[in-house]
Amino acid sequence: MFAIKRKLKLNNFESSLMAQHAGFSRFVYNYGLDIFWQSIDVQATDSKRIKEIKKCFTNITKNRPEYSWTLNLSSKVYQSAFQHLQQAFSRWRKGISFAPTFKSKKDGQSFTVYDGNGDILIPAGKKIKLPTLGTFRLHEKLKESYISQTFTISKLADGWYVSFCVDALRIPPIMHEIIEPVGIDLGVKTFATISDGTTIVSPKPYKDAKTKLGRFQYHNRNKQFGNRTEGIPTSNNAQKYFHSLARRHQKIANKRIDFLHKSTTKICQKYAHVRIEDLNVRGMIANSKLSTAVSDLGFYEFRRQLQYKAPTFGTKLDIVDRWYPSSKQCRMCFQKNPHLKLSERVFICTNPECRHTEDRDLHASLNLAQVPEQHISSRVGTIRN
Repeated sequence: MFAIKRKLKLNNFESSLMAQHAGFSRFVYNYGLDIFWQSIDVQATDSKRIKEIKKCFTNITKNRPEYSWTLNLSSKVYQSAFQHLQQAFSRWRKGISFAPTFKSKKDGQSFTVYDGNGDILIPAGKKIKLPTLGTFRLHEKLKESYISQTFTISKLADGWYVSFCVDALRIPPIMHEIIEPVGIDLGVKTFATISDGTTIVSPKPYKDAKTKLGRFQYHNRNKQFGNRTEGIPTSNNAQKYFHSLARRHQKIANKRIDFLHKSTTKICQKYAHVRIEDLNVRGMIANSKLSTAVSDLGFYEFRRQLQYKAPTFGTKLDIVDRWYPSSKQCRMCFQKNPHLKLSERVFICTNPECRHTEDRDLHASLNLAQVPEQHISSRVGTIRN
């Protein structure tokens, strides 16, 4: 199973239609959550309580004059909103996530529609038909025809995107150039150093755009941004500024995600056995001197993409225990250097009989490549060469 995501090419009327349905979905979700917390029947299951709330909304609330606007929008949207609410409570009960909270427009706009008759054919081309919404144009055409039932429409910056899942297997060529295990050491100076000597340099999109972004924000500092508590509305120029600022940040995010996708795909295509370290990204971000650089690089997203791409390309991925001293332990005599500072970019063994000297990042990646089995915390995928 894999997902397809495309940007919609909408006119003003179609953009307003998407915004209305996103607001409808958010309204229904908050409506159900509010009544759920106020309900008295605590002995009933979450699914039963949400089912009764849904009946109340369908038979009573929608028929009230003040909510007549809901009759002009897709019924699949509010049904999906109740499904998402039930899933949120289910995840909370299992301890996977926090308790559901009320949605806000600032948190993002999205909604889901589906075809009640089952899977539908999505033909190749630059148009897509969304159930109960109509046919819309795409910026990038679909090269192949797909079959799906559920579609999620979301807004990023000032653009609307549609995504859907395809219940099929994508099997690319799985012949690898290198079969032996390779270690990948991630760092701030050099994004990734591979044990075969290959290095990957990150573009650092936020660092490159930081100066222009700051200048752009400074020039618009006197806009009337609005204050809800004081009843001050947001000016039209301020809204234009917010849209422009969102587009700039979206461009930065697109550069980062494009780099990560291309890098992880090349790694999975070339290497049959990859080993990476279980980095404490949250702890690294807590360091004020490294937080901006680490966030700009996307270490967690790099690992997440490797984890789901490895089985597809027939690559075996090993996650090495974060406490394994890959940087401080000599790979020749295995003596540790606990006093090695982050500023020291060359590893020098403290053992007088060894005195092995090597680039710090390359040395760490070689240590990861030959890590003992007891220090491997988890594995993903299997070698199919």
